[in-house]
Amino acid sequence: MSQQDLANIAGVTRQTISGVESGQYTPNVAITLRLAKALGCKVEDLFWMEEDLPTVEAVVTKTVLTKGKLRVSLARVGGQWIAHPLMGKDAFRTEMIPVDAETIYCNNLEEEAFDQMHTSKILVRVLDDTEKLQNSVSIAGCTPIISLWAKASERWHPQLRVHYTFANSMDALRSLARGEVHIAGMHLYDPKTQEYNIPFVREVLSDKEAVLISIGVWEEGLLVPLGNPMKIKTIADLVEAKATIVNREIGAGSRMILERQMEQEQVSPSAVQGFDHTVRSHQDVATVVISGIADAGISTASIAAMFGLGFVPLHSSRYDLVILKSYLNEAPVQQLLGTLEHRFVKSQLEILGGYDTSSLGEVVASI
Repeated sequence: MSQQDLANIAGVTRQTISGVESGQYTPNVAITLRLAKALGCKVEDLFWMEEDLPTVEAVVTKTVLTKGKLRVSLARVGGQWIAHPLMGKDAFRTEMIPVDAETIYCNNLEEEAFDQMHTSKILVRVLDDTEKLQNSVSIAGCTPIISLWAKASERWHPQLRVHYTFANSMDALRSLARGEVHIAGMHLYDPKTQEYNIPFVREVLSDKEAVLISIGVWEEGLLVPLGNPMKIKTIADLVEAKATIVNREIGAGSRMILERQMEQEQVSPSAVQGFDHTVRSHQDVATVVISGIADAGISTASIAAMFGLGFVPLHSSRYDLVILKSYLNEAPVQQLLGTLEHRFVKSQLEILGGYDTSSLGEVVASI
């Protein structure tokens, strides 16, 4: 939602919204109530004093080396607060997802089951409330912040379900084009037009109308062991040091960044050890570097911070959410998008590090 969109809904000027966001204008009670109503939240969710945020003493469960603020999960155990550091793999959950439905196979014949799984439609028996399932938003993307945003949104809208499917930028966009998801997350840069994402959206979505909403600009580059013992600064340094890297799969934005940097430095893929060693997520890249299997890997600054790794910046990329215009009026989609600029969501991005959130929620293109 842009400043003008919010201004129109709340019945104020765009300058008022801009002044509130920059901290140069303190709205009166009437405007405060209008803004809260327009965004579907409480006044205290929009405005608060730093001193109002509570401070508690907590016992940290492990020693973690970090230069910045430490992200932790809090729990009250035995009368004291316990802080569990959210670093490395502990920053992510591997959960078994509850099933919504099961497939039905006619007569349980193996060959019929095989044929059914190779068609675009299958018959399923619904195991959950269909009304609840209709209040779902499906997103495909590769940044961990989508899952943070989804969890936060479900807190404010208990009836909202957000289904997040991990996919690289091109796979997410193609999934949107096939009608499999409501929203695709992507971070692709076109050196010919010097534009982020828009040329790829135009090509893949073809005649479909869509909007692109920014969720920030993140730094992409090389993950290296803490302290950068090989003193890597460029791709050429990797070759000279005979370092081994871990790469991302074809279609991933990070891989495109690496390939473009190699082209600029005139380094061929065959000269880089491990160029063909690919994994399918930013977390997997970090894990391979931490384990010592690779000396470096292509990913983002926020992932480096989460895993306690060093980082060599190569490029800054804008991460956008691509949404078909035909989905914008659906209630679940509106509920989800309405939470994007909430202070809690923004604070989650800021504490990750490696993100510029100044463009969060801005509509950057309408196609």
